[in-house]
Amino acid sequence: MAVEKLLPDNFGYAIFTYLYSFVMLVYLSLKVGAARKKYKVYRAHQNTLEVYPQWLLFQTIAALEYPTAASVLGVIWVTSRFSYAWGYYTGDPKKRMNGVYGYIGLFGVILLSISVALKLQGLM
Repeated sequence: MAVEKLLPDNFGYAIFTYLYSFVMLVYLSLKVGAARKKYKVYRAHQNTLEVYPQWLLFQTIAALEYPTAASVLGVIWVTSRFSYAWGYYTGDPKKRMNGVYGYIGLFGVILLSISVALKLQGLM
């Protein structure tokens, strides 16, 4: 694995820490989303901003070992954000589900990042 030559021993632990931070961000986002719903505050781009830093990180980690797959998954995720926003802008927030296919891209790079971490730790 070429990436093993670039990264220090036990770097897989750092990747698992990034994954843990993603779980934390999802939890906090759900709390904020509930409050926005309760108080009827709508921001179409907020969902993207809440996930974007983690997506960039996992996209990069995945691309170190799986550049083509990560790129395809990245295009899926970015394109879905347009679909999400355009659906939201119609005035019917339920139409934001037009972008639900973006989870293929998001969870895809997360799974590839887990694979990289497992390989770096010699567990795969």
